[in-house]
Amino acid sequence: MDDEVRRAGQILMPHRIALPLLAAGMALWGGPALSAEPAAARFPIVTQTEDGAPIPRSAGLPYAPKNLPDRIVLTPGSDPAREMAVAFRTDTAQAESRAQIAVSVDGPTLEEKARLVGGKSMPVDSSYGRALYHHIRFTGLTPDTVYTYRVKGAAGWSEWYQFRTAADDAKPFRFLYLGDIQNGILTYASRVIRQAFHANGDIRLVVHAGDLVAQRDDLDHDDEWGEWNQAGGYNYAIVPQVPATGNHEYVDDVQPDGSEVYRLGPYWPAQFALPANGAGPVKATTYYTDYQGVRFIVLDGTAAINLGSMQAQTDWLDRTLASSKANWNVVLFHQPVFTCARPNDTAEIKAAWKPVFDKRKVDLVLQGHDHCYSRLTSEAGREASAQARADGTVQGPVYLVSVTGSKMYALNDRTPWQPDKVAEATELYQIVDVDPKKIRFRTFTASGKLYDGFDLERTGDGNRLIEIDEPTLAARRCTGDVGPDGGACVARAK
Repeated sequence: MDDEVRRAGQILMPHRIALPLLAAGMALWGGPALSAEPAAARFPIVTQTEDGAPIPRSAGLPYAPKNLPDRIVLTPGSDPAREMAVAFRTDTAQAESRAQIAVSVDGPTLEEKARLVGGKSMPVDSSYGRALYHHIRFTGLTPDTVYTYRVKGAAGWSEWYQFRTAADDAKPFRFLYLGDIQNGILTYASRVIRQAFHANGDIRLVVHAGDLVAQRDDLDHDDEWGEWNQAGGYNYAIVPQVPATGNHEYVDDVQPDGSEVYRLGPYWPAQFALPANGAGPVKATTYYTDYQGVRFIVLDGTAAINLGSMQAQTDWLDRTLASSKANWNVVLFHQPVFTCARPNDTAEIKAAWKPVFDKRKVDLVLQGHDHCYSRLTSEAGREASAQARADGTVQGPVYLVSVTGSKMYALNDRTPWQPDKVAEATELYQIVDVDPKKIRFRTFTASGKLYDGFDLERTGDGNRLIEIDEPTLAARRCTGDVGPDGGACVARAK
């Protein structure tokens, strides 16, 4: 392989699968256009793990690229009142990126006033062969307006998808927060995601706290992303997705001396058309979006801890919070400040970012990584937190950790006294209702049972946290080898 192709981003996966990494994770919209068929040759796809076993595949091998678009994912712009974006996949016969968009009407004449929009295409090689991923930005939109769009494959157009732009002011809305989906994506996590949409109408955003897939030996990588898209289905095409990277969005690049370094995997910059307003060295994985009175700020813990971008992200975080005119500030990233499974808190992130959260009065910190549930409002513990609320003390950031997929870790020895509520061996989703002066946060189990909840009320001197008086499930923990549902405990010690 020549140096030009290597610089363009070939990476070596842990399975030793070579894939093109498009601009090494650089922001797709700030750089030069990528042609549909660059000079890079097809890369050999290795089908064995490091120990020589076959790489597991999804049953039936269902995820080959086709002549109609699939993996259609809507994402917000920096200002989602006026900009949205869509990413989708086709086979290589559809070299051009094409979409139609129109203000929605109530009859079957959508195409009459639709405008044609172009974008950028980029190749990704996989065990299914080469596919093209397309990114298209819809700009100049009208706030609080229903639009409809469709995207093109070589055999024709997709169905019409419909979304509403954000309002231009602090209008109430609902969003869904999902922890690590990662494992058992279609088998187990899909029912949690679908339950969330089925039971809770008018979800306007979905935020993902990293590790959307495992990108290790669980499944062939392309199959994992196929299952991730199938689990969310058309919901991901009509509700803007706000994802954060986890460590499993990265792959291990083996150096000539045998050492391994993290590098952003090839599917992330292909699968999501994200705002290019993040921290300089990591604009592909850090960004913010302002949605109806909430500033969502997305950080990259893996790049901060392992790739030397901690200071750049910390400075950007501080500036982005300082410039926020939103009623609420929500920060999203993967590795938690306060852990519920690991022996120790994430020291680097705690030292760098927690002081900024405190100084800038962040409201919610949404995290994953620990494969357990935790709500924590005071490092001193739940008794101190309860006493502070009883005394009328204002509430600082509320730190959440959650998990949606099937991998589970055992709770650590701080969970009996530190977090306000925890769960073990439990798949969960969170519904968050936002008003200009109140956040209503509710956590539900996979089958839709209310597990935890609180309200944050904004007062003149800060937030007041109010525990809900609705009945919730008791704390779910394993008892020895027995899980909280009476079967085997599936949570393993970390």
